[in-house]
Amino acid sequence: MEPGETIVEALQREVKEEAGLHCEPLTLLSVEERGPSWIRFVFLARATGGILKTSKEADAESLQAGWYPRTSLPTPLRAQDILHLVELAAQYRQQARHPLLLPQELPCSLVCQRLVATFTSVQTVWVLMGRGGMPHLPITACGFTPMEQRGGIKMAILRLLQECLTLHHLAVETKGLLGLQHLGKDNADGICLNMLVTVAFRNPGMQSEPPKVRGENFFWWKVMEEDLQSQLLQRLQESSVVPVNR
Repeated sequence: MEPGETIVEALQREVKEEAGLHCEPLTLLSVEERGPSWIRFVFLARATGGILKTSKEADAESLQAGWYPRTSLPTPLRAQDILHLVELAAQYRQQARHPLLLPQELPCSLVCQRLVATFTSVQTVWVLMGRGGMPHLPITACGFTPMEQRGGIKMAILRLLQECLTLHHLAVETKGLLGLQHLGKDNADGICLNMLVTVAFRNPGMQSEPPKVRGENFFWWKVMEEDLQSQLLQRLQESSVVPVNR
């Protein structure tokens, strides 16, 4: 990405530079991260125009472009890590694992995460909320220590949850991405990832209430609206989120 670009603008520029084609993104397929300094967004897109780049147009961006069956890609490949991304796109075309999702163009000053941390019991959902000012979803950002930089998204999530929950008897799972916001303009080049997280007792037994919250900064909000509860349960049961991988 270049300064001042939105994520979609960067995607469309790169496809035009490297393949000669105009394209329209259909959905985000996955997010890969190595901490806040390296984040890759993987999209499914369709060509809408342009002319496929030929060898006569070779430049610093690419030598040329071509269409290939995914079962017989040209060799040698510059990088093998695209193979599982091609398969991920093919699988999504056959059976969508999550709703269509594109970035929301909203400003953000940090590389951070907004947590939808849930606890479920007998078709009831609780969501962890912060108390500062108006009730809000908790937000956490990766720290600057080498360990946090290496730990990435999951370590930042665990750090926040450790502030308010006793984790040794809990199982915490990062399910994936519900949405993201980024603008890239007016010095607001941060990214906010809306992450779905589950919190459960390691030994559930008869526990029907969420784990006790320490301190006064957070509380569990019981979801009463039936439509919202149904949507959350469906996302949780089907893992209907964009995967986030390291």
